[in-house]
Amino acid sequence: MQKRLLALLLCLLVGATSRAGDTPTYAALTISPALSKGANAVVRIEETTFTVTSPKTATERIRRVITVLNEEGKGYAQLVVPYDKLNKVDYIKGTLYDMFGKKASTLKASDIKDYSNTSDFSLYEDNRVKVAGVSHSSYPYTVEFEYQTTSNNMLFYTQWRPLDGEKLAVEKATFQVNMPAGMPLRYHEQLVPEKASVKQEGGQQVYQWQVKDLAPIEREPFGPAFSELVPLVRTAPASFEVQGYAGTLETWKSFGEWQNKLNQGRDIIPEATKGQILALVKDLRTPEEKVKAIYQFMQNKTRYVSIQLGIGGWQPFEASMVDSKGYGDCKALSNYTKALLEVAGIKSHYALIYAGEDDRPVLKDFPNSQFNHVVVCVPMAKDSIWLECTSQMADAGYTGSSTGDRYSLLITPDGGKLVSTPKFKAFDNIQRRTIQVKLNAQGSGVGEALTNYTGIQHEERNGVLQHYNPEEQLKWLYKNTKIPAFEIKTYNLEKVKNAPIVKEKLQLELPRLASVSGKRLFITPNLMNRWSSAPAVAESRKHEVIWPMSFHDVDSVEYEIPAGYKAESMPQPVKIITAFGEYQAQVQMKGTKLIYVRQLTMHKGRHKAEQYKELVNFLKQVSRADQQQVVLAAETT
Repeated sequence: MQKRLLALLLCLLVGATSRAGDTPTYAALTISPALSKGANAVVRIEETTFTVTSPKTATERIRRVITVLNEEGKGYAQLVVPYDKLNKVDYIKGTLYDMFGKKASTLKASDIKDYSNTSDFSLYEDNRVKVAGVSHSSYPYTVEFEYQTTSNNMLFYTQWRPLDGEKLAVEKATFQVNMPAGMPLRYHEQLVPEKASVKQEGGQQVYQWQVKDLAPIEREPFGPAFSELVPLVRTAPASFEVQGYAGTLETWKSFGEWQNKLNQGRDIIPEATKGQILALVKDLRTPEEKVKAIYQFMQNKTRYVSIQLGIGGWQPFEASMVDSKGYGDCKALSNYTKALLEVAGIKSHYALIYAGEDDRPVLKDFPNSQFNHVVVCVPMAKDSIWLECTSQMADAGYTGSSTGDRYSLLITPDGGKLVSTPKFKAFDNIQRRTIQVKLNAQGSGVGEALTNYTGIQHEERNGVLQHYNPEEQLKWLYKNTKIPAFEIKTYNLEKVKNAPIVKEKLQLELPRLASVSGKRLFITPNLMNRWSSAPAVAESRKHEVIWPMSFHDVDSVEYEIPAGYKAESMPQPVKIITAFGEYQAQVQMKGTKLIYVRQLTMHKGRHKAEQYKELVNFLKQVSRADQQQVVLAAETT
């Protein structure tokens, strides 16, 4: 009965659509099941038109109609439009339709809120957002938004990603770019089913793209980022101008030349500070020693704040201002550090980079502004020294998970040059642990665990040291120490000076170290570093397999067993070698000591989809080996 009723409603809706002529209908029941399955919302129509009027200005008009299917999709009923000194919102319109596609209400001016979009760490920004939202009492319903913005920041052209969220589907979306005659458009296409169509209309060159019937994208375990899996068109200018600073983006070299214009004349250091720097380095023998001393001087003298105002989003404040005020953003602090190094006769480069653990890959063959941060690169005879200038605690030369293993654009006197920052191999990111445990016949014990964390593995604990008080540190250790039952009697965390290393010392009570059964003790010798899970095996894997980080773990555990006990059963040594990593573990008796040694090495990399089963099997084997037990039995007299 219910199916017949739905079919009847669908027929009525289709009939209404045909009678309406050119008037569109947004009835929810007309959505194809192939699109609605697994979706929280469906884009019915999206029209994006980007019109460049000159190297200085452009407008963008977006019209989007989206049907919200359930509670999880209600975020799509809200429109968020950012703006600032260089980008203004011309208008916002909105309409709400019920499940039958009937107009229910229109967006009012009072429904559009205006908020500051200043970051928590910023001293001041001119970033703001307009937020427009409509909602309906029952699902599904449809919202239509149309808005237009005007930009005077032509360093950035728009990018088009019609499928911009998980559990989202698209019926139809179009993208059009209108360029003035004589101004070519640079673009990069990703997974678009049809390449751009290009035609001349009047005095404009018109570029168009279209997609239809895009079902929701499902990410896979250890798969690529969502942004890699969807159709995407990036656009960029050949020539542009921002607040009087003109440049070209056709090459990385020309991009660097534009940045040099912004930086020009902003590296003047006051004479008093010059004297301090020269006195600081006069007795230091090597360039490396001088770099580290000047870097520490900068760290002790400044603090990081973010200030983003107009061209100030790309142009650093003068070095003299940072010197007098003692603060600056990443651009200002990097420019200041570069100027201090110059006083000591040390050549360095202002360097643009995309910072963050998400590690977005730079498109090497598509020069444009793909960066969100600035650091300093100091060329040396062997390896460059990279300096993160926004932290008072960072070690000279350490890039880590935020800026390591990616491309950076060096701003040299000759322009931009794309280079790689240091890659981290497994033996750069080590956890090395030794544990001494005394076990009694009741199955409880005490232990001392000493662990050195280096490279990326030290970062989390270094953050705990920097930002948590002792009570918060202890709570964090309880939460992040992986032992089935334990109590921390004392602890110590220590950052090694001038090295990316944290030392951890734990004194532990272990009330349920072993299970007791009669005269036998059952103990899992891997006390603190057990791999506990593996993803499910997929019948058909679509995408590449990505292991995100290289690391090397070594755990050595020495148990002093109770008097009168001996090993009755012990697991065999395990050794596994795969494309993803290597594992080995062994346990043996040496007198009254039970010695367990485990090593796990994993390698960052991308692998073919068909290798996913190999990864799952490897992790399952590691998990099983980590859970193996030793049986100790009391000797009979």
